[in-house]
Amino acid sequence: MGDRWHLEVDRGVCIGSGLCVTHAPHGFRLDAARQSHPVAPETDAGERILAAAEGCPVEAILITLADGGEPVYPPEE
Repeated sequence: MGDRWHLEVDRGVCIGSGLCVTHAPHGFRLDAARQSHPVAPETDAGERILAAAEGCPVEAILITLADGGEPVYPPEE
């Protein structure tokens, strides 16, 4: 995975479970209201970031390719 990813968290959907931080502590943090945020909006592609998105119980994490905007997660159906 040599790509760069753009990360977003839909704060209207996030329930603050913290699973994203458990899976990828370098990629996500919780604020005082227990809402998830990406540590940086763009990051190197990685299995731990993808695991965080896949493990989110409410699918609040969106990953797209930084250079084109194509969806990485959730995948287009």
